[in-house]
Amino acid sequence: MIPSLIALFLITLLVYKFLQHPKFGKTPYGPRLTAIQNSPHYKNGKFENQSFTPDLAEGASFVGVLFEFFFKKVDRKIPTDLIPSVKTNLHELPINQDVLVWFGHSSYFIQLEGKRFLIDPVFSGNASPIPGTTKSFKGADIYTVDDLPEIDYLLITHDHYDHLDYETILKLKSKTKKIITALGVGSHFEFWGFSADSIIEKDWYSTIVLDENLTIHTTPSRHFSGRSFKRCNTLWTSFVLETKDFKMYLGGDSGYDSHFAEIGEKYGPFDVALIDNGQYNEKWKYIHNMPNDVIKAMKDLKAKRVFPVHSSKFALSLHSWDEPLIRVTELNSLSENPIPLITPMIGELVELKNENQVFKQWWKGVR
Repeated sequence: MIPSLIALFLITLLVYKFLQHPKFGKTPYGPRLTAIQNSPHYKNGKFENQSFTPDLAEGASFVGVLFEFFFKKVDRKIPTDLIPSVKTNLHELPINQDVLVWFGHSSYFIQLEGKRFLIDPVFSGNASPIPGTTKSFKGADIYTVDDLPEIDYLLITHDHYDHLDYETILKLKSKTKKIITALGVGSHFEFWGFSADSIIEKDWYSTIVLDENLTIHTTPSRHFSGRSFKRCNTLWTSFVLETKDFKMYLGGDSGYDSHFAEIGEKYGPFDVALIDNGQYNEKWKYIHNMPNDVIKAMKDLKAKRVFPVHSSKFALSLHSWDEPLIRVTELNSLSENPIPLITPMIGELVELKNENQVFKQWWKGVR
């Protein structure tokens, strides 16, 4: 009995010590917490989606999901080949060139109207606080922070580990001028040593005028947040990036809901829309788009071209690594009035204002 109690005490102590690591961030407090509590989306001690959003779909259970992940034999293909990529020299890109470079999953770099944006960067090779548990696919991590030029605006959609990576953020500190994110997420950045003056936190449907040529709007998504046991104490968001003659929808993680149509009506049509397409499952369909939802969302947003993201770097669901790209390509081709898809390899240069740019289906043949 005594050895068992000692073992339990030691395990508890180890877990407690592990959770004190700065990677877990900081719970909002003080004036930041007051701003959160004044949000119309903060109710009963946490942020809520616009529609009722259960953690899991009807009939699913957390225990069942864990069992599937760890014990059930699932025919899930993980790439054994290197993920194809192109190494673009970002330091040498002319600043007046309007381009996008994707780093896999939901991380990407944008140059627009002479400004540089970095969205949800994850360069540590891991999408989990537990080292070695959610590693990136081979070949998907060809970029490092050293490959990035100075960043004018770092945009963070929410504080999950596959979007807000502690190791990457620390390395970006000397390169980042401003951070734009949702309510509460700035608490992590301040805890990690960033100046409060460099952080802009906003609620949904806020407008941030960057200069006479560039405006950012914060818009809803249907998801959740949290870096430890407490969930939804920070907000999750998507962004609209707008110039005088060009509009982009930068979608964070989201399940399908009426917010896509609301955003399309209020800010659309969009020249380019980046939409969550990957790591889905029927059991959590309310917080990540299923493939058919992506097709509905791109129509709702009134998008002229669509970049499906949130795939091709980490295995966070039970589907095969290439299924999201295969499914969305097939469903789009079968839909009424298909919308051109942007499907570059990691690192390939996307010309934002070139509607005729053609992309290969690079995932074909990758084992």
